[in-house]
Amino acid sequence: MDTKKLYIASAIPYVNGTPHIGNALDFLLADIWTRYQKQQGHEVRFQLGTDEHGNKISQKAAEEGITPQAYVDTYHLNFKNLMAQLAASSTDFIRTTDPHHISAVQYIWQKLQPYIYKSTYDGWYCVGHEAFFTDKEVQGFSGNCPDHQKPFERVQEENYYLKASAFTDQIRTAIQDGTMQIVPEYRKKEFLELIKDGVQDVSISRPRKSLSWGVPVPNDPDQVMYVWLDALSNYITVLGYPDREGWQEYWPADVQVIGKDILRFHAGIWPAILLGLGLQLPKRLLVHGHVIVGGAKMSKSVGNVVDPVQIINEYGIDAFRYYFSRHIPTLDDGDFTWEKFEAAYNGELANDLGNLIQRVASMIVKYQAGVIGESEQAEHDMSLYHESMEKLEFNKAMDEVWNMVRSLNQYIDNVKPWEVAKEIGKDAEAEPHLAEILAHCAGALLQIGDLLVPFLPQTAERIHKLFDSGVVQPDEGVSFPKLYLHTADPHAPKA
Repeated sequence: MDTKKLYIASAIPYVNGTPHIGNALDFLLADIWTRYQKQQGHEVRFQLGTDEHGNKISQKAAEEGITPQAYVDTYHLNFKNLMAQLAASSTDFIRTTDPHHISAVQYIWQKLQPYIYKSTYDGWYCVGHEAFFTDKEVQGFSGNCPDHQKPFERVQEENYYLKASAFTDQIRTAIQDGTMQIVPEYRKKEFLELIKDGVQDVSISRPRKSLSWGVPVPNDPDQVMYVWLDALSNYITVLGYPDREGWQEYWPADVQVIGKDILRFHAGIWPAILLGLGLQLPKRLLVHGHVIVGGAKMSKSVGNVVDPVQIINEYGIDAFRYYFSRHIPTLDDGDFTWEKFEAAYNGELANDLGNLIQRVASMIVKYQAGVIGESEQAEHDMSLYHESMEKLEFNKAMDEVWNMVRSLNQYIDNVKPWEVAKEIGKDAEAEPHLAEILAHCAGALLQIGDLLVPFLPQTAERIHKLFDSGVVQPDEGVSFPKLYLHTADPHAPKA
């Protein structure tokens, strides 16, 4: 098989706060795809990083009495640590304060010169979003930003603009003919509706008096680059664009993972930048939904924000990865509650899978001194699993794995190996029959382990360690011990 070089990128989080579930979901989905493609024998570069310029950063730094650089040097580590805790197998980490990125972005600015012009902006701005809003949007929100609970600011300033409108036809055609595929389909339709009157030109700088912490505009000391040109360019600068060898082997990205709230920037502005540079567009944008809590949007003021680090610390990496890959639809909004999470953890991970691994290992140790016999393995048809992975519907692929887990449990309950063991010494067929049953179970678990590699890497490794060598070592504990940290244990004695 020829090794194909692939590249996946995920949206870089802004480092002015602590990581949230949306960031974790970006990292997780990109990591699942990366591990799956590596399993298929491909070489994958997988970018993660942090967005570190802008007014919110300088404001936070001022509050703490430190420089913006000192602030981002400390706070980017929260995101780097979450990536590590999630076991995200990234090969490339970028900070937008990296010297190479800064010089590459200035090069990009100069190359885009034919599509850059100066104009005066007079309108509404929200510091929290670092974004401009139209009169219509501001009226719709009664003058207050609903996300930040603060009034929009009226600003009038001279900025540089990117003539994104010049690329409207090329962008529309690329989306319609699938050169740049937007997944899922309904997000594609939403975006095409949004640009029916054309892609809007976009402000790509702000006066230094309004924005001091950012990349200086080449040849204009009074202007600083605005977030979109700076942050979006990371997807190519991290590969080494324009001056480091090898970046062309990986661009265009096979997949870019983004949340639905930033689709318009990634399907409109980012392609305009790439077309202006003469580069190919990413092949696919995987647009995931938002995680809501008990049917309500997460909000600090409501107090229903779920901390991904807390979940990982309390239940382990694979428990987090399991819930958010299977119970949160990859291409739609999904709901989290502690009740739902613990029901999935205790009922599915602990009961269905953890107990299955334990049962099979302990029976092989008990009845066959740990030696796994020979068996003809019935290969399950996993075409639906692979189809789902290719369609970027990871939750559906996980459903296929769980069908196998449940059918193996059912098989054990039906054939009752412990009953067969009782017949050894009485029935000459009992011993080979038992060996065949247990070898079948071990083989099926190894196949489950293979399918879990992209999703639950620690559990997959444990399954392979237990059953790969043909001799099961006595096990070192339970895969997913029952935990009732946020809900009541239904089996606990009543007070």
